[in-house]
Amino acid sequence: MTTTVTQPRRILAANPSPLTGPGTNTFLIGDQQIAVIDPGPDDPDHIAAIIRAGQGRISHIFVTHSHLDHSAGTARLARETGAPVHAFGPALSGRSPVMQQLAASGLIGGGEGMDMSFAPDVRLAHDSIVQTDEWCLRAIHTPGHCGNHLSFLWNDTLFCGDIVMGWSSTLISPPDGDLADYFRSLDLILGLSPARLLPAHGDPIEDPATRLDELARHRRDRTAQILSTLRSGPATAAELAARIYDVPPHLRPAARRNVLAHLVALTSLGAVKAQPELAETARFHLP
Repeated sequence: MTTTVTQPRRILAANPSPLTGPGTNTFLIGDQQIAVIDPGPDDPDHIAAIIRAGQGRISHIFVTHSHLDHSAGTARLARETGAPVHAFGPALSGRSPVMQQLAASGLIGGGEGMDMSFAPDVRLAHDSIVQTDEWCLRAIHTPGHCGNHLSFLWNDTLFCGDIVMGWSSTLISPPDGDLADYFRSLDLILGLSPARLLPAHGDPIEDPATRLDELARHRRDRTAQILSTLRSGPATAAELAARIYDVPPHLRPAARRNVLAHLVALTSLGAVKAQPELAETARFHLP
């Protein structure tokens, strides 16, 4: 098999926001058989730009996860090109048992930006390989931000979706986001030893090991802040977020969901307790 080593092409979607940074990066690899990674939002202009760049040669579509800023444009692109869609699975697939239980009980909200209609043509398990005469992609299941999140290893480059970003930490919002899964995914990526990470938002990460360590340390420090704050007495996720985070009002809901992710993990470990039961509105206290 001949492997094309040309650099991936990036097309930036016009969807900047506090949670997407400059917008969603859509990547194209290959020349005659082109793979598209993350079609992005359902923006006709963005999809048209992808099709122009593909010059009629788009043969595969890959989606890292089913949040609308990554997957909503998939149906339009697939319809226009006839290329099959490859992903881990539908929107709710890949959730950990604890998150499935929480979602089934109705105790936890969430689902921010989830594309509930998403359904791939080809489901990729962890370590699945898709290859052509030009390129080879290895699917790596990297939940934490979303249960069905995949990263894609191409040579020594990892297309890492939202699990790692250079400009911001990843939103972890239960039951789609799972802090325990997130730590496992960081360790898994570190073990792959990629030379470069290409996130779906922001610039390439040229020193993956350092960035992965920063992100893990950031989460451990946040956990320590939460436990320290709870020593002053019981508090809700919203109250803890208000005390710990110094962010503008429009980012407070995301901060609250991130704190909740830590509280769910700490509750599972028995390090904190929820009253009357585990929910976003519960009051949490130390045992």
